[in-house]
Amino acid sequence: MDKTFDKAGRPARRMVLAAGAAVAFAAPTARAALAERFNPIVELRQYTLRGGRRDELIALFEREFIESQEAVGAHILGLFRDLDDPDRFVWLRGFPGMDARAEALKAFYFGPVWKAHRSAANATILDSDNVLLLRPAQPGGGFPPPAPRKGAGEILAFVHYLDDALTQPFVDFFEAHIRPRALAGGAQVLASFVSEASPNTFPQLPVREKDRVFIWFARPPAGHAAPFLESWRKRTGWRDAAGDPLLPAFMRKPEVLRLQPTDRSPLA
Repeated sequence: MDKTFDKAGRPARRMVLAAGAAVAFAAPTARAALAERFNPIVELRQYTLRGGRRDELIALFEREFIESQEAVGAHILGLFRDLDDPDRFVWLRGFPGMDARAEALKAFYFGPVWKAHRSAANATILDSDNVLLLRPAQPGGGFPPPAPRKGAGEILAFVHYLDDALTQPFVDFFEAHIRPRALAGGAQVLASFVSEASPNTFPQLPVREKDRVFIWFARPPAGHAAPFLESWRKRTGWRDAAGDPLLPAFMRKPEVLRLQPTDRSPLA
């Protein structure tokens, strides 16, 4: 039997511990590659909540649903308040692969912690089906491991809607034209993702299987999130170098999520 993974397809405990030690001492690029090895599948989950109950859900989540999911192989990557919608909770969850995702979700949602607290959680939620299943846009494109918190600043997520045929051309366009502009504006580009087109391995939790997206996450300059975003929205000519074949990717205006990390969000 391959001792790298257990029977559920999750990294064996000794491998996770070894990887954690390696991540701690590796150079930044190497840390990102090591962390990504264990989270090549990512869910972006946006929940619409009942009025005034977001903080109630966040408190419950941070108390009961972080360690309990980590223990079964569902890695909590980020927890956020949507700054433009007081009834929207956004979070990110990562997995080693699609089969491991199925096993981790089965273990959690059929397990004792969710059973004990699901009624309290569900009472705060109107809709939990706004879920995008993602994979890194290219090697090294996933989230880096969490760094020591220096005060939770704003995170921006930009969602571009594409057809399958335009995914790789848009990845190339992003690297050549969008990323350099973001860096020149003082932002840190944290990660970039495209849709994972594999069938949903845990159908009890719906995902938006028909949508195809390119998503990138950025941390604006410290204390200057609003000016950065205002300048970004006013920029002109950024599509000019795309070429005719890529123009359908710009028919729909990108979505922008302004995300405030919660107290226990790993991504902050």
